[in-house]
Amino acid sequence: MNVAIIPARIGSKRIPKKNIKIFHGKPMIAYSIQAALKTKLFSSIIVSTDSMEVANIAITYGAEVPFIRPAELADDFTGTDAVMLHALNYLIDHGADIQYVCCIYATAPFINSAYIKKGFDLLKKKNATSAFTVTTYPYPIYRSLKISEDGRLHMIWPDYMNVRSQDLSEAYHDAGQFYWADAQKYLTEKNFFSKDAVPVVLPRHLVQDIDTDEDWQRAEAMYKVLMLSEK
Repeated sequence: MNVAIIPARIGSKRIPKKNIKIFHGKPMIAYSIQAALKTKLFSSIIVSTDSMEVANIAITYGAEVPFIRPAELADDFTGTDAVMLHALNYLIDHGADIQYVCCIYATAPFINSAYIKKGFDLLKKKNATSAFTVTTYPYPIYRSLKISEDGRLHMIWPDYMNVRSQDLSEAYHDAGQFYWADAQKYLTEKNFFSKDAVPVVLPRHLVQDIDTDEDWQRAEAMYKVLMLSEK
């Protein structure tokens, strides 16, 4: 069986209750749950949360909440892998026979079920441990600058000062939407950034990290232009 697990703790310092804050008429987490449901790939869509408020909203939109996450896994320092491994082991201990697992972030309103399916197909085709979303940087990172303590600008990689941008390798970063994994391999490696991870490349206009109020406002504007205009 395939299972989707959505980490969604209640605490968020910069945007209070970010995972369930209303975004264009729905709690943010609803977008992830509905995209997962639309794929028809999952036997269960599980939300791992430390909050009954989050749990009740998640259940309303079609997810399951079979446990409340322990407090020690709901602080500011607990990583995604620790939360995922706890949920995966809980499900296995309670009789689930899981072949593939997909971590879907709760704050991904641009998530698209077609890309979730693409990630699953790629994971199986490549026989990889994991497959997750990435996107390109909008500017060559090898031309990056830093500001020194005395306020002066310096190139981080001066060797690339005179290299044409078209001759520089394209660089990618984690797009923060979803992470597929072969469950047994993941339980062994314990990291979505596995030794043989494969990329699900997203266009930049479908990627927006949401950590600050400015990020939220940008995401709302992007969604209005890109998503609502298609309806």
